Amino acid sequence: MRILWLCNIMLPAFAKAEGLPYSCREGWLSGSFERLRREQKVYRENGEQDALLNIDLGVCFPVPETLGDCRRELEGVVFYGFQENLEHPEVYDRSLELRFAGILADFRPDIVHIFGTEFPHTLAMVRAFRNPTRTLIGIQGMCGSIAERYMADLPYRVQRGATFRDRVRRDSLREQQHKFRVRARMEEQALAHTAHITGRTGFDRAAAGEINPDAVYHMMNETLRNDFYSGEWDPAHIEPHSIFLSQGDYPLKGFHYMLEAMPSILRAFPDAKLYVSGNSIIGGVGGRLREKKRVPLPLRITAYGRYLRKLIRKNRLGGHVIMLGRLDAQQMKEQFLRSHVFVCASIMENSPNSLCEAMLLGVPCVAAKVGGVPDLLSDGEDGILFPGGKYDELAEGVKALFYDDELARTLGTHARRTAQVTHNPDTNFKRLLSIYRSIMGTPARG
Repeated sequence: MRILWLCNIMLPAFAKAEGLPYSCREGWLSGSFERLRREQKVYRENGEQDALLNIDLGVCFPVPETLGDCRRELEGVVFYGFQENLEHPEVYDRSLELRFAGILADFRPDIVHIFGTEFPHTLAMVRAFRNPTRTLIGIQGMCGSIAERYMADLPYRVQRGATFRDRVRRDSLREQQHKFRVRARMEEQALAHTAHITGRTGFDRAAAGEINPDAVYHMMNETLRNDFYSGEWDPAHIEPHSIFLSQGDYPLKGFHYMLEAMPSILRAFPDAKLYVSGNSIIGGVGGRLREKKRVPLPLRITAYGRYLRKLIRKNRLGGHVIMLGRLDAQQMKEQFLRSHVFVCASIMENSPNSLCEAMLLGVPCVAAKVGGVPDLLSDGEDGILFPGGKYDELAEGVKALFYDDELARTLGTHARRTAQVTHNPDTNFKRLLSIYRSIMGTPARG
């Protein structure tokens, strides 16, 4: 069985071999890849007659321009690189169809498995392969839902605002939202021309069903990065009254809700601190992040970043907000384990990896009840859910965990048990193979 994967990111295994930097984003993808490669090695060494593991794997993904349209073979896996302007994912490049036609002719896959619908390469591969019964698309986020909720209750003047950077790059908040609408149309075309879709929540199942009710929906949970399967939150080793937010560089992630919730939290717990990882669009706030930017902040700040800084001043949060910058998997794990509470404040999510990772480590969680989040975390059992955008209720959820150590411990323990089932590598790997088997049972159609 020949399986070709199409991914949004360059896999670390390839990047390391090429001596290139790589992203830990979508680490679950690397986890699935490593598991499949490990199982194949065992299969081949032991001579087991499991046809499902007799897989020839090809993987293609965007690579730096210096590599060009490359092809590499590493430890039995064929890697293909292609060129795509990831800075402008709203722009469809027809040349990708030609590149993918060449890859398809070279690898000759039985199944094409596409991870995600957020980039134009998904539609390009669907068009190049022209075999919907052997095309499998895995839903990560849904661009249509993101576009709909993108502004996340921002004041109208902020939505319409534009900084110097926004005008130069033609990337204001309204333009960003428009770009997601364009991407949503490409997403719809891709999903409409596949016969198989994988997802993991009732939310993505309903969204996919509206676009293509005839497609077979395969339920498949994610395997997370290896780092998060060891270690467990312990209240004896945390920074009391510390809050961790994993991302805050665009409105959908709800950083502004958290900043609005902080005054209420600080009235009850004056030593509370908010730690935020990821790309900082507000500079090195809090003293932890040491920036090495050549362009002064006033020339590169976004309208959303400007609004966040205004909230920090208005709510007198100086010294209470610490920007951590980008963290690798081990650094993320360490921050999770030293935090009192993890917060997912997003106004729209399908199944956020950061929440899943926090749950797997047993960190007490407060999350917005939006999208597919309720399928991951049960309110009052695995954590605390609050209505999306209601920052006063977000504050109450955080304070409840700060007040009650036993509640925090109990919810974290239950969350860990739930996540160990949802993200069980053995179960998810077998499920992936069973999906491939079911697809192979359908006739190929060109």
